[in-house]
Amino acid sequence: MSQNTQHNEEKDKAVGTAVSGFESFIAKHQKHITNALLAVLVIIAAIFAINKWYITPLQKEAMAQTFVAEQYFRASDFTKAMNGDGNSMGFTDIIDQYGKKAGQSVFMYAGICELQLGNYQNAINYLKKYNGKDEILAARTFCCIGDAYVGLKNNSKALSFYEKAISRADNLYTAQYLLKAGIVAEELGNNDKALEFYKKIQVKYPQTFEGYEVNKYISRLKIK
Repeated sequence: MSQNTQHNEEKDKAVGTAVSGFESFIAKHQKHITNALLAVLVIIAAIFAINKWYITPLQKEAMAQTFVAEQYFRASDFTKAMNGDGNSMGFTDIIDQYGKKAGQSVFMYAGICELQLGNYQNAINYLKKYNGKDEILAARTFCCIGDAYVGLKNNSKALSFYEKAISRADNLYTAQYLLKAGIVAEELGNNDKALEFYKKIQVKYPQTFEGYEVNKYISRLKIK
């Protein structure tokens, strides 16, 4: 018998022993394995049922409740958007009852309402809960947090959130964030940083409203 043949026979024997051992293990623990598999299937079925019969209907119900509140928001009736009109819920109750099931946007809506109503800390609390993936809305949320900190006379915090808005999305709205950042930087006495923000508007967004206005900010700084 050649060495290779002997090696192959030993290998086959080892494999056969392993298979036999595995079969013995299955036979010995078949009841426990079956129970474990059934338990997994029950859990999967339960998750499916919860999603289908509880979470999905609750999400639909929550989304339906936000419709009226959003209409008030678009009409700039921020009090009714937050508190409801006696028949329909406002964002405050929607968030309390449904939380994130109503969608991430409810936190942004609520935060902007509170900002418009002058409730700056409440605005910050809501806006910081927004965790949507849309880059434009995320940047807008950072800008609104900055606005709320300006309302609280905390310009250093405001500047940090304007900078977050600037870095989050590169579009025409960014010119607005840059202008706000520049104004706040001036308020903080950092004219060099303010000039950087203004010049970026001048170079990257000349066709925006801020682009048309920014020259007067730059000229004012150069006079100082």
